[in-house]
Formats: sequence, C-alpha cells, structure tokens
Amino acid sequence: LLRSSQPLTGPNRRRCREDEQLLGTILAEGERGFVVDTRSAQAAKQARMGGGGTEPKSSYPRWRRLHRALERGRPLQESFARLVEACGEPGPSVERWLGRLEGSRWLSHVQAALSTACLAAQCLDREGCSVLVHGAEGTDTTLLVTALAQLILEPSCRTLEGFQGLLEREWIQAGHPFQLRCARSASCHGRAKQEAPLFLLFLDCVWQLSRQFPLSLEFGEQLLLTLFDNAYASAYGTFLCNNERERSLCKLKESTHSLWAWLNQPEEKQKYLNPLYSHNPLVIWPSVEPQSIQLWQGFFLRWIRPSQHLDEAQAEIRRLVEGS
Repeated sequence: LLRSSQPLTGPNRRRCREDEQLLGTILAEGERGFVVDTRSAQAAKQARMGGGGTEPKSSYPRWRRLHRALERGRPLQESFARLVEACGEPGPSVERWLGRLEGSRWLSHVQAALSTACLAAQCLDREGCSVLVHGAEGTDTTLLVTALAQLILEPSCRTLEGFQGLLEREWIQAGHPFQLRCARSASCHGRAKQEAPLFLLFLDCVWQLSRQFPLSLEFGEQLLLTLFDNAYASAYGTFLCNNERERSLCKLKESTHSLWAWLNQPEEKQKYLNPLYSHNPLVIWPSVEPQSIQLWQGFFLRWIRPSQHLDEAQAEIRRLVEGS
C-alpha cells in the first residue's frame, strides 16, 4: 500500500523516468497494480492545466487507474455545517429532520470514504495487488483512504497502541495540514478557505467500523471524541503545525508534551479502552449499504442528548467485564 501526491505531468504530458522506474520495481514479473485516485476523472483531467494530472497508461502499462471522487474542501465543510445546524434545530418534525439530514450529505461522504477504503483493501487482500493511493497533494483524502484500509486489513491497527501509531504515521508524519484544516471551531460559520473537517470524517468512519464490529477495536468512542477535541484545541503539541518541517522548526518535541504520553498513562488509558474488545485476526469488511451508515450521535448530538444513562451503562459493562 503506497501513497503519494499527483504526478506532475501537466498539459504537455511530461514524463518522470524515476517515478516510472520506482513503480515498476514494486511489481514482480507478471504482476499488476492499481492506482486509486481520490478525484473524479474530470477533476484529474482539469488538474493537468495546473501542472498536475494522472499517470499516463503508456508510461505505466501494468498499473490500472481507478477514480473514486471524494470531497475534501468547501463542499465537505458546508456539508458538515448543514448537519450541525440540523442537529441544533429545536423540535423539528420527523419529515424536516430526515430532509435536513439527507440534505447535508454528510452520511454520503462517510459512505464514499468507506467504499473507497474497501476498494483499496480488496485490491490488496483479494487481488493480491499493490495499490497506490493519491489525490492532489496527497495529504487529505489520500490519508483518509490509506488509514481506513489499514484498519480494515490489519488487526494491530485496531489496538489502542496500534491506532496511535496509525495516526502518527498516516496523518501527522504524512503531512495532513492540521493547522490549516482545523484553524477554528469545526462548527464556526466564518470559515477560511483552507478549513475542512477531513480528520473528523476519518473519525466518523472509524466509529462506523466500531459500531459494525463492536468487539474488534480495543478503543471506544471516547477516544475518538478526545482526538477530535485535541485536533481543534489542545494543551499538547501532537496536532500542531502542518507538517514535520514546521514541527521541527518550532521545536515542538522540546517545547510541548505529547498527547500519546498523556493518553497512555494507566489511569487515563482505562477511560478509552473498549471493555468488550476481543482480538480479531481477520479482515473486517464493513457494510457500506446506505442503511448501514448511521449518524454518529455520540458526536453530533453530544451536547444535545443526555448522556447519563449511556455513561451508567458503560460503567456497568466495565464492572461486569472486570468481575468476570
């Protein structure tokens, strides 16, 4: 499983012999690979006018390109804002609520992300092929797909420690621009051009996996909520800046504390563990049918619905598990 930014072919269809050689050495004789492009074919074609583009078939004959369009900018931000507004509306009728939920299209974005991750995972697991994922810069929807594909395929990524390593590798070190994407409150009406809730979309997809496979993830919903909160406002340096170069220049490791170190303290760690967790060595294939994708109530309704009974139920489950 590989990831990258788009090739810089441009309108003149420039070639990069080094790229061609690199991707060629990945495949053994007779093998083929898949390029999963997280843009539509039309968007990828338009990107050539700006110097970007896609891998020409003639230069990459053993790689098959698959386009799966995922939103990453303003449309995603506006979708999220519409859903937040719908959740905050006092006393809507059933028809109005369902209409506003559908109109937000947020669940469609969740479904699309999971479907694309499943496609990449199927190419790896069932076809036995190498997969290269990219979009434009390779720091947004690309990371969304590669991280989710690893959660689906790799049991170690579903442990608390493994999930932290996945986030560190696939989001932080890979250069997701947290400072730009999470500049202000996710629900803020005055939004900058670069803001977009890509990381929240990832967390929502992880929650969908945890709901469909309640025994297979070692961590629970509380960890996902904590990660969201810290991506937007944190006393720790883990999600600061946009890339490793900026973190190095700011000397974050010397001047800030790590969120992971805090989460892994024994007294804190217990809050985030799934008491029902049982190691599952198998691939977990989520259903991406529309009726299988549900609203993440623990996030979108966290300040609206009373959580007392849910907290009590969680505490009772822990008590029973620890006592058995």
